[in-house]
Parts: sequence; C-alpha cells; structure tokens
Amino acid sequence: METTGTERESCLNAGNTPAARTLQSALVTGGSGFIGRNLVLELVRRGCRIRCLVRATSQIAHLREIGADVCIGDVSHPDCLRDAAKGVDTVFHVAGLIAAPRAERMMRVNGEGTWNVAQACAAQTNPPVLVTVSSLAAAGPVPDGSIRRESDPPRPVSQYGHSKRAGELAVRAWSDRVPTTIVRPGIVFGPEDRLLLPMFRSIARLGIHPVPTFDPPPLSLIHVHDLVEILLRAAERGTRIGADDTGESAAAGCYFACSDEHPTYSELGRLVADAAERRHLFLFHMAEPLTWLVAGVAELFARLTCQPIIVNVDKMRESIQPSWAASPRGIRAELGFAERCSLRQRICQTVAWYREQGWI
Repeated sequence: METTGTERESCLNAGNTPAARTLQSALVTGGSGFIGRNLVLELVRRGCRIRCLVRATSQIAHLREIGADVCIGDVSHPDCLRDAAKGVDTVFHVAGLIAAPRAERMMRVNGEGTWNVAQACAAQTNPPVLVTVSSLAAAGPVPDGSIRRESDPPRPVSQYGHSKRAGELAVRAWSDRVPTTIVRPGIVFGPEDRLLLPMFRSIARLGIHPVPTFDPPPLSLIHVHDLVEILLRAAERGTRIGADDTGESAAAGCYFACSDEHPTYSELGRLVADAAERRHLFLFHMAEPLTWLVAGVAELFARLTCQPIIVNVDKMRESIQPSWAASPRGIRAELGFAERCSLRQRICQTVAWYREQGWI
C-alpha cells in the first residue's frame, strides 16, 4: 500500500482548497461500524486499497471478504496507529463512541483517541490527508428559528458534544503537519444502522412514537450513503483546516453534513410512518420530568451493567435544546455535493432495507 507523497503536496497548506486528488489507498478507523462499513464498501467499489483498524472484538468477516487489510488495534494505542497509517494517502477517522457508561471513557476515545490518530499521521514520512468524523453535537444547538453555520462559535451542551469537540481541537493542534478536514454529521441513518432501529421498529410494528418533549427541536439528518459521498469529496477536494479556531477561520475546512430539511422528532416519526404505510401514528409526548426520570433510570442501569445505552441523561440534555438545524451550504459550495434523493425518499429506502433484512 505504499504510495508517493506527490498527491499530498498540494494539500499541505492548511486553510487552502487543494486540487482534486484521487484516492488510491486509505486507512479507515472503525471500519466495522455503521458508517465505516458503508464507507469501506464504497471505497472498494471505487478501486481504492483499504486498510481497516478494528478492535479485537469486532466482527470482521465481511471486511476480509471484500479484500480489506485488517489491523487489530484501538485508537487508544498510538503504536498500532502508526503502523496502520503507514503508506496510505488518506485516513478516514470514523471510530468513536456515541454513548458510554461513564463520560471519562467517551472523552478518552473521542478526544484522546483522535489526538492519537492525528499524531500517528504526523509521524509518517508523507503525512496522509486526514478526514475526521466529528458531530454536530460538537458545534452545539442554536436558538429557535436560527440555522447554525460553520463559522458560529462552538457551544456543545452534552458530554458527547464536548468529547467530539475535544477531538476537533486535537486535530487542529496537528494541522500544521497533517492536512486535515473535519466533517460534522447530523443524525446519521440508513442501512446497517441500529441506533434509530428501535424508533423505526416501534412505528412500523406498533404505530407508536414516543417524543421526549412537547416542543421537539428541528433536527439535522443525513443518510449514510450521502455522508459517505461527503467524506470522499472532503478527502478529494475539501479545504484543510488551520490552527486558528475563531470566526471565519474556524469555518475553513470544517463542514456540516446534513440535509437542508430540518424536521422535528415528531415530524420524523410521521415520515417513518408514511414510509412504513402506517395509516395511524400515536405520538406519545412525554412531560419533561418523566423524560429525565426515564433517562436517569436507564443511565443507572447502564452504569451497573457497564453497558452503554443511547437513552441517557446526556441525550435528554440534547433533546430539550431549541434547535439542531445546521446549514449544508459549505458542502454544496465547496464540495459540490447535492442530495440525490429527498429526505422522504431516503427514509423510504431505509424502511425497505430494514424489511429486507427482517429487522422490522
């Protein structure tokens, strides 16, 4: 998987938009996960040589079947990262935690782990382009009626958001040596996703959609196939970040990955019900004290069993914010990205995939 540094030379000036480059070899951290799995499949389809960093407990049979080079390791171990990054022209840092029994664990993986990935890239003779998957949670919510843009100051409100923000600051610290682009997805859904599966299943099978507030905020969503295209475009032609982290300078090389449609959680449920051909949908709005109680009990269970769970106090903290609407202007203007399908069509495709797999 050795490659020359010629293709990377035009990318080394942080803050500048490089000429379009062709991906020949790539390392994907978290290649066995939801986003990583879809990304690897598309990279293979495009003829790119793939190396995946996965944990020893991950299911990797599908990666070996498609010809990916599998490295067993963890973002918490710098030595294995340096070996995994050798000879590749691009690193997609997808690995991360959405939930953890304790905040320290999430910060260690999402913050310190991202530092380790950037450090491993910097240790290479020809540092690869690094595309790191952050989150809209790292930027934080916005006032009701507003649309968040990349130049707005980050104000994360959750432990998850703070951990992903720590990852962004980590890659900025290495941006003078590693050409880096940050992608902040909204809520990601599509084939292989198990995070939103309970919502789809509840609506498709029971016609029930619990909503954790009477005033749900507008959301930013992205289908995983669209996110994969954005990640590839970011690697090929994205602007690279600089060390500055204020105002317009913070926007350079950082992209929100989201649709230009911003449904609330209630409206999302109705879209799923339509796709599942559910004529009647019961929206079960929960009063705020009840949602905190449910989240607290779920989090206590997670701590006792040492198992992460997505229904927790941290996610409730995000759900009561006024708005999570973000602008896709950057990915359109700089990356040339345009959605091929509407949000409604993408949800229909997801419901169809779940049914084909027997998941709903």
